[in-house]
Amino acid sequence: MTAIQIVCAVAVPLLWGYQFVAIKVGVAEFPPLFFLALRFVAIALLLVPFVKRPTREQLGPVAVISIFLGGLNFGLFYVGLGLGSGSLSAVAYQLATPFAVLLAWPLLGERPSLTTSAGVVLAFAGVVVLATGPALSASALPLLLVVGAAFAFAVSNVLTKCYGPFDSLMLMGWSSLLTVPQVMSMSLLLEHGQTASLVAADEIGWLALAYTIFIGGILGFGLWFWLIGRCSMSRVAPFGLLLPVFALMSSVLFLGEPVTPKLIVGGLLAVSGVAMTQVRPKA
Repeated sequence: MTAIQIVCAVAVPLLWGYQFVAIKVGVAEFPPLFFLALRFVAIALLLVPFVKRPTREQLGPVAVISIFLGGLNFGLFYVGLGLGSGSLSAVAYQLATPFAVLLAWPLLGERPSLTTSAGVVLAFAGVVVLATGPALSASALPLLLVVGAAFAFAVSNVLTKCYGPFDSLMLMGWSSLLTVPQVMSMSLLLEHGQTASLVAADEIGWLALAYTIFIGGILGFGLWFWLIGRCSMSRVAPFGLLLPVFALMSSVLFLGEPVTPKLIVGGLLAVSGVAMTQVRPKA
């Protein structure tokens, strides 16, 4: 990976990590799936009129990617985060990285090197350190929902690599458009109070929605899809393990959570593991 690609790969989990606070604030103002539907409606309206339409050959893969990336990944994640702990959700979501690396081996033929594998193990050890504590005594349902979201996200990444490269803005715009009926249907079936939330939401709730649209959505996923199209999954995916570090940092800054030795140790392990995955093996 080039220096610019590494900077972008670090920037994405930073943007997504701070998005945990925005989502936690947003789902307190809106029903979670309805909040997600608003996000996808806005992204589709902002992008689809200005990007190329997918070709006939691309339309099927884009639709499948929208199911795993949009309906399953975001749907499960927003509901799980709304029901559970933000920090624990950030940790559990890191299962997407080993899922992606493991799926890329049989499906893409990207066999990870010994150094990459060791780096993933070390970074995931940092995630485990961050996960230990009283939060694990909480209900298992939110945790299982986030783990399911992590698997769906890993599948969407491998499919994007397998069928791509795609224009990142085209993929984001059209997959968002195809995701809208998926999450809106789930919201109508499982939630209530959608219209009331539009009236009652304050400016903080709308700012949270704007962050998920422009920063976490268009900018974050635009960079991520760009990286997937140019780098192997074994190189890109481990950077996702930095997400809980940034998520917990945002919790410290904006939600008043304390800095603990566990946070420092786990963060250092995760950063060191990601650095190991970028060591090129000798020929």
